[in-house]
Amino acid sequence: MSKSKTIILIHGNFVNDKTWTEWKKYYEQKGYIVYAPANPGHDGNPAELRTKVHPDLVKTGFIDIVTNISKLIDSLPEKPLIIGHSMAGMAVLKLVELGKAAAGVSIDGAPPKNVFPPFQTLKTVIPAFGFFSSNKYFMGSREWYDYAFFNTIPENEKQKAFEKFAVPESYKVSRELVLNSFSNINFKKSHEPILFIGGGSDHIFPPSLTQTIAKKYSDNSGRVDLKIFNGKSHFICGEPGWEIVADYIISWYEDL
Repeated sequence: MSKSKTIILIHGNFVNDKTWTEWKKYYEQKGYIVYAPANPGHDGNPAELRTKVHPDLVKTGFIDIVTNISKLIDSLPEKPLIIGHSMAGMAVLKLVELGKAAAGVSIDGAPPKNVFPPFQTLKTVIPAFGFFSSNKYFMGSREWYDYAFFNTIPENEKQKAFEKFAVPESYKVSRELVLNSFSNINFKKSHEPILFIGGGSDHIFPPSLTQTIAKKYSDNSGRVDLKIFNGKSHFICGEPGWEIVADYIISWYEDL
């Protein structure tokens, strides 16, 4: 099959499109046309967003994020390879289900509504739902990011990573992921190829969860592949050695 030369990179919760800057350049150097948009309510400089929250942030839900990417895809001349991290890994599964992708890659992806997460996940992300908060959005502390995202990078790099990437997050995104029927996936529906990637040391979505989601797809619905990178955290796309992950994805895609 002739491969689409278009890639869309979708960022997850608690960060914005700045996490894809190096990936975008890297794939463009390989001859791809790459889009890495900010999700609605997330565009801007992370340091400034931490000081003054984007006016559209609290209006943004998971459905808005999928709809935003879907509109972008509809404007393109070909269906793209879609790569999403964390919450956006689940967005990839939804876009694949909707027939929007040439292929999809879920990196450390969130589970659909119809896959129950392990206790480890609930313990780490429960503050991001705001069920017990008077605030309008979630802003993780340094300690939360150090545990949830940056647990495998050197201590002296954690502060820099926080300052460079951490942003406030809408409660609505997380709530729609677990409460809205839009966030179910039909695992029996025929689909384009999907690659699941997990970090072996991910504190938010452990590799066992990535394996569970991948196994939910029925054998006859379409190709599903799985790769766990041992020692990688939820910050798998930003920590040293991210190029190995980026190369693995492109090799998988080009070999389809």
